[in-house]
Amino acid sequence: METLQVIFLALIQGLTEFLPISSSAHLILPSQILGWEDQGLAFDVAVHIGSLLAVVIYFRTEIWAMLKAWIASITKGVHTDDSKLAWWIILATLPAVFFGFMAKDLIETYLRGPGVIAITTVIFGLLLWVGDKMARNELTEYQTGWRKALLIGFAQAMAIIPGTSRSGITITAALMLGLNRDAAARFSFLMSIPVILGAAILMSKDVISGDLTMDYTELLLGVAVSFVAAYTCIFFFLKIISKIGMTPFVLYRLMLGAVLCGFIFL
Repeated sequence: METLQVIFLALIQGLTEFLPISSSAHLILPSQILGWEDQGLAFDVAVHIGSLLAVVIYFRTEIWAMLKAWIASITKGVHTDDSKLAWWIILATLPAVFFGFMAKDLIETYLRGPGVIAITTVIFGLLLWVGDKMARNELTEYQTGWRKALLIGFAQAMAIIPGTSRSGITITAALMLGLNRDAAARFSFLMSIPVILGAAILMSKDVISGDLTMDYTELLLGVAVSFVAAYTCIFFFLKIISKIGMTPFVLYRLMLGAVLCGFIFL
């Protein structure tokens, strides 16, 4: 790939991994408008690693506190807010793991089309608007509870449908269940860590088992750009989300869906 293409695609991955606007909807546009070929599995792994590093470094204090508390809850039977949050995130990850394996072939066969992505971009955008309007904004992430965590986890499992947006559907579910906007976003971002890590590992296995020629300069650039974009996105999103709400992202999704429909159906 050309350097400009590498930077552009890594920026898209880094930004859309955490904004509720659907990465798959954005990644289809370069091929539709510019005729770019698929970037390849190795590059996908690289940009996912960049996003993973960004969220881990941003939440490093919370992750370390949860890890210590989680270990203490197992070894000493001591339960704290941090240990409970860690268990809830683990619980919320299970539906995505289960349905990801069970429905992978179905999704790849029937739901990868650009028409599906355009439609789901709009539908789940409207659902995000409903969730934001319904939000009671009462709870922090430390008040989620295992039932709400599991429901948010089932919502996350729906993100295997292209155009849904993992962050979008989990934030929507969290808002509907009473979390405030900041807590919904933080819980969603923390939930992303095991999911992104698992996806990167699975893709890495395919890369290693395949006979691929890799440009390591290109891959390192992808990691770096994705990291900077994702870290910047998380930082500013958490700064402004309580003030602006989800409406700007809903409007953006509706416009994006309309553009995609225009390219696909006209």
